This record gives sequence, C-alpha cells and structure tokens, in this order.
Amino acid sequence: MTADTTEPEEYAAGPAERRREQRGWYFYDFACSVYSTSVVTVFLGPYLTSVARAAADPEGFVHPLGIPIRAGSLFAYAVSASIVVAVLVMPLVGAVADRTGRKKPLLAAAAYLGAAATTGMFFLAGERYLLGAFLLIVANASLSVSMVLYNAYLPQIAEPDERDAVSSRGWAFGYTSGALVLVLNLVLYSGHASFGLTEGEAIRICLASAGVWWGAFALVPLRRLRDRRVQPEGGRAGEGAVGSGWRQLSATLKDMRRHPLTLSFLLAYLVYNDGVQTVISQASLYGSEELELEQTTLITAVLLVQVLAVAGALGMGRLAREYGAKRTILGSLAVWTVILGAGYFLPARSPVFFFCLAAAIGLVLGGSQALSRSLFSHLVPRGKEAEYFSAYEMSDRGLSWLGPLVFGLAYQLTGSYRDAIISLVIFFAVGFALLARVPVRRAVEAAGNPVPERI
Repeated sequence: MTADTTEPEEYAAGPAERRREQRGWYFYDFACSVYSTSVVTVFLGPYLTSVARAAADPEGFVHPLGIPIRAGSLFAYAVSASIVVAVLVMPLVGAVADRTGRKKPLLAAAAYLGAAATTGMFFLAGERYLLGAFLLIVANASLSVSMVLYNAYLPQIAEPDERDAVSSRGWAFGYTSGALVLVLNLVLYSGHASFGLTEGEAIRICLASAGVWWGAFALVPLRRLRDRRVQPEGGRAGEGAVGSGWRQLSATLKDMRRHPLTLSFLLAYLVYNDGVQTVISQASLYGSEELELEQTTLITAVLLVQVLAVAGALGMGRLAREYGAKRTILGSLAVWTVILGAGYFLPARSPVFFFCLAAAIGLVLGGSQALSRSLFSHLVPRGKEAEYFSAYEMSDRGLSWLGPLVFGLAYQLTGSYRDAIISLVIFFAVGFALLARVPVRRAVEAAGNPVPERI
C-alpha cells in the first residue's frame, strides 16, 4: 500500500475529507482493542501459565535459554520483555514516520505483524510455552508501535476544536469492539462442550479470532487515511530517518526541552496514567484474592467495564466541550480517587458491589484516556507528531512499571491487598497536582498551534 504525498499546506483537509479520514481512523481502535481485551486482559495470562506449568520441572520451573523461571511468572516476564522491545523501537519508528511522511506503510507493517502473531496463538498447545512467550512479545510490541503511528494522525485529521470529540469516539469504537468480541468469546468458552471443543481448543480459537479481527478491520483505516509530508519544526523532511532508537529518543527529549510545558503535561500524564494502568491490571487479582470472587464474576465485570467505557468516553467528550479537556480530566482523577477509597472498603464475596465498582471504572476509564490523548495532540509541534507520540506512548505503555511495583511492595509489607489498592491513591493525587499546574493555553501557543475555544 503506497502513501499519498501532498504539500504541507494540505495538512488539514476540507471538512468532507476530514470526516472520511476520521471515520476510517476510528476503526483502528475498533480493530486492535479486541487484542487488549480478549487476549491480554482475559484469556492469555491464565492459559499461557497453564502451558508453562505443563512443561515445568517438578519444582515448578521452566528453563528458557537455560534460565530457571517460575512458570507462574512467565506471562509477566513476557509482558515486560515486550515493553523493552517497544521502548527500543517506538522512537525510531516515530522519527522515520515524521521525516519521511510515510506513516501508513509503517502502520500496516506493525498492525499485520501484531495480528499475525496473535492469530498464531492458535498453535499454543501442549508445552509450547516458548512459542507463546515469543508471540506475546511480538504482538504486544507491535501494538505499541502501531499506536504511536495511529495517534500521530489525530492532529492531522481533526481541527483543534474537534479533537476531544474525535479522540473520544475512537476510544468508544475500541470499547464497543472489545465488548462485542468478548461476548462472542465467552459464549464459545462457556459452551465449548456443546460445540464439540475442549476448553483449551476454545481458548485458542478465542485468541486467534482476536488476530483475525485485528487484521480484517485494520484494512479500513489503511484505505482511508492519507500520508502527508509535513515540514518538521526546525528540520528538513527525510533528515535523520535512520539511526539508533535510543539516540532518537534522546533527541526527542532534548527537543522537548524547548517546549517545557509539553514536557510538564507528559510528566503529569505519566504519573496518573501509571495509576490507571495499575488499577486495570490488578483489579482481577484484587477481586479474586481479597474479595474471593469467582472467575465468571471477574470476566463479567471486565465486560461491564467495556460496555460502560463507551458511554463514558462519549459523555466525557461532551463534558470537555463544555468545560474543557483539562478540567474534565481533573474531575476524572478525583473520581478515580473515590473509586480506590470505595474499593478499600468493599466487602468480600459481594459481586453486586464489585459490579458497581466496575461500572464506575468504566465510566471514567475511556474518557480520561481519550481526553489525555486529544489534549496532548494540541501540545505537539507541527511535523513532529509521530516522534512526540512515541514518547507519549512510552508513557502509556513503556513506563507503567512504578504502579505495579508500589502495589507489590505494599502487599509484601502489609500482607493486605486492601492496603495495596489504596496505596495507588498517590498516583492520582500527584498526577492531579501536576496537571493542575500546567497552563494548557500557554502550552498550546508555545507549541505553535492554534488554541481551541475550550481546552
């Protein structure tokens, strides 16, 4: 698929063309969110752990490359390895995209590499834990790289006043597909015997179907999005397109020093998003270990989050039009703090209360993420979208390690998951304080972008 080349003045297309591209752009969220929901959140962790345990020695260890690893830790280590790979690759891909103007071929390569790896999970039978870990690393890293390129289109396909709504609709599309496919997966999984399948075969079909879905619906944005050559601020297109990922990351961070207000927002986002990601990743553990809830309850709660996140993303997008993205995000961080406080006092073996908590998470989850993305898009210098969004994506995916560490240490020191969950309040409190101090209007002006009426 070849890129369309246009002149820099066509950076923002006419309304009809913009709407066409926006509709195509939404569908990448629709395509790849199924991987995050069905594969990472629900099925792959327990299944890959069971495969590793089948291959483990009597002490419960597997030995990839001769290194003893406890079977129950394999999934977490593979996720961590995928983050390292993504951190190495994302800055390089972002720089190449900005300097060549060819985001679309790179997006296609990342999307289909991830989709192929996910589809290949159908073959995770028996003791093939190494294959599973490899495919997880490839799929996870590919998703992160593709999101850099996908997010970098936002300032090119939406006018400043449109971005909150466009970003929110993208998240809503993603949560819609995640909920839809999760329902289909749960029907297959819970009724696998009636379909003539074993439990393992049903899970492998669910995993592979996420890859097929990802690849099929990625065709829509790849057909509708256009590549544009944009003159980077302070540089020439095509200059420095090849180089070290770390060197490019260093150059990006140095360039950000010329935009300290953009860097201040990114720091605030890094802190509060670490809290958000930790709540999402540890909620099931909290529910099963501390609240003693059954697996079906936890899966139903994940589905509830997906459904309500659609309404939450759209609803917070409307609030942002009225009150501005910054104020709306600050409000969502206050709600996150209330959620953690309620979770601390949640009684054990009470599914109804857990569902109420999941509903509250769903209502703020999509909106806080969508509005953060759209707000950051206003703070990016023109022509450096992919480069800056690679740093943003690393804040979203590559640097979200401190929250789980705090959660784990709190549990290790106290022996209580309740103390561990309440310890995460610090991320929302500090993130709120840091974001409140960012003068976003001055930040937008300093980046050389038009200031929307509400921000």
